[in-house]
Amino acid sequence: MVSRRNILKGIAGVAASIQLPKFALSQTSDGVFELVAGPSRQKLYSNEGVESDLWSYNGSTPGPEIRVKKGERVRIKFVNNLEEPTSVHWHGIRIDNAMDGVSGLTQEPVLPGDSFIYDFVAPDAGTYWYHAHNKSWNQVARGLYGPLIVDEIEPLFDDQHDLTLMIDDWRLAGEGAVDLASLGSLMDWSHAGRLGNWLTVNGQPVPTLKLKRNDVYRLRLINAANARIFEIDPARINARVIGYDGQSLKDAVTLNYAPLMIGPAQRVDLIVTPKNDFTLDEISGDEPFPMINFEVGIESGNESDPVKLVANDLPEPDLENAKTFTLDMTGGAMGGFVEIVYQGEKLKGEAFRTSRQVWAFNGVANLAESPFFDVNQGETVIIETINNTGWVHAMHIHGHHFKILSRSGATVDEGEMWRDTFLIGPEQKTKIAFVADNKGKWLFHCHMLEHAAAGMNTWFNVT
Repeated sequence: MVSRRNILKGIAGVAASIQLPKFALSQTSDGVFELVAGPSRQKLYSNEGVESDLWSYNGSTPGPEIRVKKGERVRIKFVNNLEEPTSVHWHGIRIDNAMDGVSGLTQEPVLPGDSFIYDFVAPDAGTYWYHAHNKSWNQVARGLYGPLIVDEIEPLFDDQHDLTLMIDDWRLAGEGAVDLASLGSLMDWSHAGRLGNWLTVNGQPVPTLKLKRNDVYRLRLINAANARIFEIDPARINARVIGYDGQSLKDAVTLNYAPLMIGPAQRVDLIVTPKNDFTLDEISGDEPFPMINFEVGIESGNESDPVKLVANDLPEPDLENAKTFTLDMTGGAMGGFVEIVYQGEKLKGEAFRTSRQVWAFNGVANLAESPFFDVNQGETVIIETINNTGWVHAMHIHGHHFKILSRSGATVDEGEMWRDTFLIGPEQKTKIAFVADNKGKWLFHCHMLEHAAAGMNTWFNVT
């Protein structure tokens, strides 16, 4: 049986390129990318292992890296060759609501054999990603995701020094194929979500990348897992943080704490100048285990200029005139009995199991007819989220970035960083603030995808 410990017991690093295929506007004749969702087969456990039956974009998991510059128009013809409806969400991009890709809220899902044109402008430079947003607990777990990178107008790094690393954990069974039979487990839905037993970076286990000594590199880390929180310590590799969730900091920061937790859907950009071989480790277990190895070779001979970070221009919240709303999170295993309303009816007895709705926001499971709140465009919103459950959650707001005002029990100052997803622990309270400057119906949900499927979805309206 495969396990995370197998990595430590002798799975050698894969000495191969893990650079993803790239889409760039210069490669198209008409400025339109074609993105096709369909079945594929891919080895995840090892080169000698069995192939897994995956769903992927353009035949590989992760899908192609879509790369554009800040301010450029992105046009993507999406084709659905799957056996079920799907849609594509452009995670973290502050785009028009009609292009956000949320089935049942911003668009109807794309039926098998049909297509849909996504057309939007990428307003902010940074690290983003795209993934399926219909039955995400199933479709993302099967491999439907890829990176979306928006470069600065004058890119800070060239292609050789700007590295995208999509991290995922897979639940493998038997000889190393994805355990499809366990998808939809109510145990996962009511507990921590679908946690895997195998880790890949850009679709490969413990790959090796070759770097040049004393060159400066940006590492874009993207957590594509359904539910797992990855923990790292940038100080172990002498790395500094330069961005969170697609938003650049004003200056590179050396963290004075560890671990740095990267929740599902979160991104962290690091800057590193390698001197010797090193390994990026996941440190949440009893002992560190490697996610990716870096072999450091000879110097390039090029002198690297200091990196001058350029922050995006986001509207600052007006806290004195803000509207405040409270979100009470309840339910799940070990949460005790709670009343849950689903589709207008209170759940009783067997209805919890048949509906599979075990979590609630303010007593309501999944999308209610009425929004969590209505505000006018340009108003500042403060959301106080109270986690009255026994589990950690990764809360994601669509169409906006926010600042964290307070987090009970926390000692780290997060006031200057912009995020689109925040982690909240059991019995914790977190306040966030943002300017609701993007019109439309926007989702607010837990990005532990099983939690979202089992009730942790709501929406708000900006008019």
